[in-house]
Amino acid sequence: MTALTLSTAAAPGLRADAIVIGVAKGAGGPSVAPGAEAVDKAYDGRLAAVLETLGASGAEGEVTKLPAPSGFKAPVVVAVGLGAEPEKDAGFDPEALRRAAGAAARALAGAKKAAFALPLAEAADAGVVAEGLLLGAYSFDAYKASAKEAKGAKAKANGNGKAPLAEAALLGGKPRDKAYKAAIERATAVAEELNRARDLVNTPPNDLDPEAFAAVAQAAAKEHGIKVQVLDEKALAKGGYGGILGVGAGSASGPRLVKLSYTSPKAKKSLAFVGKGITYDSGGISLKPAGHNETMKCDMAGAAAVFAAVVAAARLGLEVNVTGWLALAENMPSGSATRPGDVLRMYSGKTVEVLNTDAEGRLVLADALWAASQDEPDAIIDVATLTGAMMLALGSRTYGIMANDDAFRSAVHEAAEEAGEPAWPMPLPEHLRKGMDSPTADIANMGERMGGGLVAGLFLREFVGEGITWAHLDIAGPAFNEGGPFGYTPKGGTGTAVRTLVRVAELAAAGELG
Repeated sequence: MTALTLSTAAAPGLRADAIVIGVAKGAGGPSVAPGAEAVDKAYDGRLAAVLETLGASGAEGEVTKLPAPSGFKAPVVVAVGLGAEPEKDAGFDPEALRRAAGAAARALAGAKKAAFALPLAEAADAGVVAEGLLLGAYSFDAYKASAKEAKGAKAKANGNGKAPLAEAALLGGKPRDKAYKAAIERATAVAEELNRARDLVNTPPNDLDPEAFAAVAQAAAKEHGIKVQVLDEKALAKGGYGGILGVGAGSASGPRLVKLSYTSPKAKKSLAFVGKGITYDSGGISLKPAGHNETMKCDMAGAAAVFAAVVAAARLGLEVNVTGWLALAENMPSGSATRPGDVLRMYSGKTVEVLNTDAEGRLVLADALWAASQDEPDAIIDVATLTGAMMLALGSRTYGIMANDDAFRSAVHEAAEEAGEPAWPMPLPEHLRKGMDSPTADIANMGERMGGGLVAGLFLREFVGEGITWAHLDIAGPAFNEGGPFGYTPKGGTGTAVRTLVRVAELAAAGELG
């Protein structure tokens, strides 16, 4: 990861490959944002005019490079758009700072050091800028021989053959200020774990089956003092986890249920996070058509997010107990696979008629939700790339939030907004439950086609313990970016929901959740 420092140095005398400044979109053209006063002065106060001549407008994510003025030790100035200029006496939106820092960091791939002279009105601003640049500098090229040859086996190169930005100095930061240092430490921990989640999502399924994922979780748990328990096929069979076993029945790679437990001696609240971890989803016997299965290595993004959030909570020492449940299986067709029409007896004791084996995520989650309920946490949040219906409803950048408690749904939504993750509250209409009635079993795994994302949420609600507050995050849209990178979001795995879960844990620790 990019090394971070806080610096009180002046931009002209700092040795770096580039100076990053912010540019806002004003009513009369681009305007130089606070933090870049020394740079603007070196251009005789005409930096905004120079940028406008070069075509810059200050639009969000826009990156403009120009030669540094005479006397600067850095050869290049990188102007990054912050979007609309804020109202007088108002600061820049945290997400605008985060995205700008990410765009600049990505544009500086191959550079050894850059100085970021973005607006830092307070410690929180330093935190979001640090988070943005650390996430924006991410790349995944572990399988590209050309990258290793060009940069050496130790270098994790960018997709264009350039290594990520090596070092970043935040100008205007206060190195001795406890609040600034804490903000940087938090940003580093969250970004490192989120990037670990991205790595897992991007790893090919032939190298990340349920057993391999469980091994990664075990290693991280040992490193960070987290208690871990892994149930293999025998333990799952003995325990009666029919949902997880049914989904994994067709694969040569056996399923796993991983429980990660972070405990704080000062905790007054407990949370359980449950993640869908289908390491590859072919659809099973209800096989996905060509064009719909090439990216299905990402179907474990929910489990990756839960894993990362628990480790981040441990690294931050949050005063809340957090348990993560990773429901891991590979959904494959074979002679031993679950068939449409089969009935599974779940861990809760309920029976489920499987009408479509490609609606498998809800089956593994059902077992994990019931297992999480046995610990009687104050709240459960599950995270899953669950339905294409949610993508149709909300698009590729926003995830849906459903819950059995409206106030809790609102609290999770607010946490997502604070974290900078686009999300939207969705209902659980009771009339859709009837569509899952089965003549054979207690419930079917499919219901009405219209509103399929909501139907899936209603199914999951059936497996939450009575009296336990629960929310469901359907991250099918934003979990995997098939388009080009934007802001601090790369192509491929995004790490969606990690920051929301961490923020929820922070609010719970502070007694401010809901």
